[in-house]
Amino acid sequence: MTITQLKYVLAVAEHRNFTIASEHCFVTQPTLSMQIQKLEDELDTQIFNRNKKPIQLTEVGKKIVEQAKIIVDESNRISDIVDQQKGYIGGDFRLGIIPTIMPTLLPLFLKTFIKKYPKVNLKIEELTTDEIIKKLNDGYIDVAIAATPLENEAIKERVLYYEPFVGFVPSEHRLFEYDKIDVEHLNIEDILLLEDGHCFKESIINLCSTFGSTNQHFQLHSGSFNTLIKLSKEGLGMTLLPYLQTLDLNENDKKYLREFKEPVPAREVSIIYHKSQLKIHLIDVLKDVIDSIIRGVIAFNDVKIISPLHKEKGA
Repeated sequence: MTITQLKYVLAVAEHRNFTIASEHCFVTQPTLSMQIQKLEDELDTQIFNRNKKPIQLTEVGKKIVEQAKIIVDESNRISDIVDQQKGYIGGDFRLGIIPTIMPTLLPLFLKTFIKKYPKVNLKIEELTTDEIIKKLNDGYIDVAIAATPLENEAIKERVLYYEPFVGFVPSEHRLFEYDKIDVEHLNIEDILLLEDGHCFKESIINLCSTFGSTNQHFQLHSGSFNTLIKLSKEGLGMTLLPYLQTLDLNENDKKYLREFKEPVPAREVSIIYHKSQLKIHLIDVLKDVIDSIIRGVIAFNDVKIISPLHKEKGA
């Protein structure tokens, strides 16, 4: 039994396909299949049911995969321990970022990070918060950037910044004439929202429910802020944007922006990682780079943090 064989097993378990798994492992499909077959022969048991499409784990295969995750993860930690002891800033570093943060934050720090730490092989994925938590727990990513707090005992959170909400209010909307808007004036029925799966949507729902104006009969959800902005300009309602999203708007669209009265509703954005993570030296330098850039972009004002977690009605 080898670590490589266990990695191949984990790849097939994740992708449910030998060909796709081999591509992710950078080996030929016959090589991967042969190694897994050798492991099954050694264990005298079948890990995968190859007769089903997609490929399924057998009952004992599920238990083997769970143990294989632990073994592979622990084997990776040996290299992490050595790198940390040497102070080596390099190697693979897998980062997940939620969709409502990726387009605005990544361009601010990526070039600086790559230039400052050229030996780091930074692998970046756009993932939902639920996907991030699962991949952190399973060891598929090392660190992530997401809206917090997440109230998850297995996840450590280190705050990067507080990002204010900003109203995007079309000229025919009832709030357009206000210089600054009050959260008590919000009505969820005329706010355009992101589709399900985006924690920024949950933050807006939580914000509005605080003042008793939540109505779950939403008529229009979209997957991008740009779409919401365009629909808002068509008179279909106002929307709320995270502050960084407003920086790239053209001057004509900026006339529709309305800040909130203090305390300004805001989301807490943090760098998060599993409590057993050992690549703390890499996490530290990533946080330092983001900190050095973001403090010149977002001022720390009087804010009220809005939770990104889904709240049950009446909770």
